[in-house]
Amino acid sequence: MSDFLEQYGAGDERRGKIVKRVAIWLAALLVVAGLLFYCFHTFRQERQVKRFFELVAAHDYKQAYALWGCSDANPCRDYPMTSFLQDWGPPAVSAGHFEVLDGESCGSGVIVDVDAGTAGDKKLWVERDSLVIGFTPPWPNGECPQRNRIYDFVRNLKYRLHGRTYH
Repeated sequence: MSDFLEQYGAGDERRGKIVKRVAIWLAALLVVAGLLFYCFHTFRQERQVKRFFELVAAHDYKQAYALWGCSDANPCRDYPMTSFLQDWGPPAVSAGHFEVLDGESCGSGVIVDVDAGTAGDKKLWVERDSLVIGFTPPWPNGECPQRNRIYDFVRNLKYRLHGRTYH
């Protein structure tokens, strides 16, 4: 009988170590998943804006206009090709440098902030599902009304790493 009781609880230490390791791995996995989500949740929209500026730089204005959901067959009623060329043609945007700085989720779309070189900073709206580009809605202060303080803090850090300040 004494041999039986000597082994009682011998597996508890091992089980405790396993539970501790699993908890640590789960916490690490959640942190990594959160970071990946934060870094890539606006990736498709930022890539669409980058594609738009590449088309503008290549002077392929018809394809760039198509990214706005407009075409020769179905021109946009409120944004004809002539207005588009005034905003994005050679006099307005140089074919040189542009950099997509950040994307901010806001409702059904993403506000993508772009450094367009000599044309200055541009903010474009990209619909989340259709990836149609447009101008940002006319919100007060030009910012999304659903802003998040934590997001603003992280964004300011990101901008400072690029040697810029967020306004």
